[in-house]
Amino acid sequence: MRRPAGARGDGGSAIVDFVLVGAFVTLLFVAIVQLTLVLHVRNTLVDCAGEGARYGALAGNGTGDAEARTRDLVRSSLSARFADDVSARRVERGGLDEVEVVVRAPLPVVGLIGEVGDLTVSGHALAEVP
Repeated sequence: MRRPAGARGDGGSAIVDFVLVGAFVTLLFVAIVQLTLVLHVRNTLVDCAGEGARYGALAGNGTGDAEARTRDLVRSSLSARFADDVSARRVERGGLDEVEVVVRAPLPVVGLIGEVGDLTVSGHALAEVP
């Protein structure tokens, strides 16, 4: 059976569909990988802040020890630029003395580079009484 003379076929549309769907799937994959990387950085910083707070809360240690420990952990697990802004202090919550470590780090945009804003995490530990 022959097609009418003026009718167009749909030949070639599969190529366009393939390119558009391929680009969308690639973009979606890159976005998921980036989100996973941001969550990894956040979780690593939370762990480092918590470990630094526990170290600073030991009897005989202070907030300076907590800051130094947190910086060392962040440098060894991520990068030195994520350890630039670390602070520790003693706080009282519910009548208990705690050590609080706060880490402010750049939020990675493309891989581990680029900065859009700050990511702020904290860790807490009960201070031991000597």
